[in-house]
Amino acid sequence: MTARPGLPSFEYVRPDTLEEAVRLLVDVGGAARLLMGGTDLFVRMRDGVLRPQTLIDVKGLPGMREIAYDARQGLRVGAAVTMNQLARASEVRAHYPLLAEAAHSVASYQLRNRATVGGNLCNASPCADLAPATLVFKGRLVLHGPKGERNVPAGAFFSGPGQSVAQADEVLTAIHYPLPPAGSAGRYLKLGRNKLGDLALVSVAVLGYPDAAAPSGYGFRIAVGSVAPVPLLVAEAGALLAEQTVGEDRFSLAADKAVEAASPIDDVRASAAYRCAMVRNLTQRGLRDVWRQLNAGQGRVA
Repeated sequence: MTARPGLPSFEYVRPDTLEEAVRLLVDVGGAARLLMGGTDLFVRMRDGVLRPQTLIDVKGLPGMREIAYDARQGLRVGAAVTMNQLARASEVRAHYPLLAEAAHSVASYQLRNRATVGGNLCNASPCADLAPATLVFKGRLVLHGPKGERNVPAGAFFSGPGQSVAQADEVLTAIHYPLPPAGSAGRYLKLGRNKLGDLALVSVAVLGYPDAAAPSGYGFRIAVGSVAPVPLLVAEAGALLAEQTVGEDRFSLAADKAVEAASPIDDVRASAAYRCAMVRNLTQRGLRDVWRQLNAGQGRVA
């Protein structure tokens, strides 16, 4: 057996300011990569998929490792916050438990100590665990580049497998999650080839909340991952549940909408047909779980 090759040579740079990091990206161009947790980056470098000349370590920049909650503005998560940090944060568990649940589902405990929120989202993998949760919470990604700062809604951020609208000279500094609807409840469900530590074959995030403006009295947001080129917010499913009295038959129809939105592929991990069946199954399970929470008065009030 031949040992795997080690990492290729590279220049390591640790800027002191965000402006310096952006300037380095501009100067080095496409030969540079940002480093936060490195859990995917180093694997790709080891395997020869990536050979950057320069790694720019941005995890120590001000605010990158901070979580801040404001009762009027919502939650700000620094891009270099680790998955374990996010999953354990009291303000996240109290007001955004679905987000904590998604973070806790990532890989193993050891990897969650390194893997970052920004890396999970910026890799733009269709199976990124935080993507469905970020979609249902209407998160906004804060990017900083040569022209200053811009905010990109999560629904507009992902453009294809491994692709996003982030430019090569931009740094993701934070993700902002608005206040969730009052009385909301959520659930994140993930199916992998084993119970812990695997990539998602299918993932579903469900957020439900009382909504006096909806004919049914409730609003729902449903997002799916690993079943299309990008993570998807299934708006049609949410609209259907808002129209009429919520119940098991409506959950089944909403699950059908989620399947219709999906366009999975056959690969070595699962067939497209199996993934579609599991989208239906997980969507129904998530809706039932959220509905039980809402009826038991267990929804979280922001």
